[in-house]
Amino acid sequence: MPTISQKGQLMPQSPIRKLVPYAEKAYQEGKVVYHLNIGQPDIKTPEVALDAVKVHSLDILAYTRSEGSDGYRDKIAAYYNNHDIKVTKEEIIVTTGGSEALLFAFGSIMDTDDEIIIPEPFYANYNGFSTASGVNIVPVISKIEDNFALPPIEEFEKLITPKTKAILICNPGNPTGYLYSKEEIQKLAAIVKKHDLFLIADEVYREFAYDGVSHYSIMQEESIQEHAIMIDSVSKRYSMCGARIGCLVSKNKQIIATALKFAQARLSPPTLAQIASEAALQTPQSYFTDVIDEYVDRRDTLISELEKIEGVKVAKPKGAFYCIVELPVKNSDDFAQWLLENFDVNGETIMVAPAAGFYSTPGVGLNQIRIAYVLNKESLVKAVNILKEALKVYKD
Repeated sequence: MPTISQKGQLMPQSPIRKLVPYAEKAYQEGKVVYHLNIGQPDIKTPEVALDAVKVHSLDILAYTRSEGSDGYRDKIAAYYNNHDIKVTKEEIIVTTGGSEALLFAFGSIMDTDDEIIIPEPFYANYNGFSTASGVNIVPVISKIEDNFALPPIEEFEKLITPKTKAILICNPGNPTGYLYSKEEIQKLAAIVKKHDLFLIADEVYREFAYDGVSHYSIMQEESIQEHAIMIDSVSKRYSMCGARIGCLVSKNKQIIATALKFAQARLSPPTLAQIASEAALQTPQSYFTDVIDEYVDRRDTLISELEKIEGVKVAKPKGAFYCIVELPVKNSDDFAQWLLENFDVNGETIMVAPAAGFYSTPGVGLNQIRIAYVLNKESLVKAVNILKEALKVYKD
């Protein structure tokens, strides 16, 4: 019998989606499941984006340019310039979600067995992207005790080898919700310049910065224009996860030229989704003000309720809409499955994301979960109460 590839065997399962069969079984049993496991906002997509697709005048649903349509890239560039990120449309490649932008970045700057340093815990699919690209993640651990702040730069320098090609951060962070300060970004800028590395920043949550603190982009650091690669997406900003439109941004002409070859190989990003994404750029600032106020309210409610549970430790997010929670259990994978299979409160249970999948270091994060606070406050309170009751009876 033919065998599958070693790469395929090593490809990790998603810690966010692997519990879906157990959730579906819970539905079949008539249970209500509160989804805390996935970053699918319940905020409505701006109507201007949906209307643009409804009323389009296309006669043929044709390919667009491999780098994305001129009109859309012009408007993305204008959006960035309004946020003090000075780029042109020629420095932007539109991708099928931020995921493809990351794959293009990996393919453009790294060869098989090259290394990329990432503070962990990190977005779980970075493990999958590195496996698919044949590169190795070298983790530098950030800790819940420090609210997942940037580890000391000395810890990064210890890990740099001749195989190291880049440092990757998510800012604000998924799964931690940590927002890197300007000073932390400047420390990273200094180290990539010193060691001639690339700095990749996944900035898809840039609009979601809380407590009066502004997001600071790596693209604002003029000293590393040849080193910086920014990843972005409309998924979270406009609650358009299903559009699958993202982009790769860099002022390094070689990066753009190389990424374009990967873009040409997959032909073009989806046409209708670009139309919706271009229209979404007309969304007024009031939309984001309201959304941020809502997420801050949800965050504060969630943290307050979690802190009432004995034995639970939680880091307070400064951005995005996730937090890491440490539980008094040995294995959160087993606990998460048990919640769906064997536990409910009046016919209701919860689905969480075990956090071990957000690390690449074996054995780390086994007693942690990620919670996405994408539900309304009433549902969050109910969900945390279910968690509290579950921990009273769960046995490892």
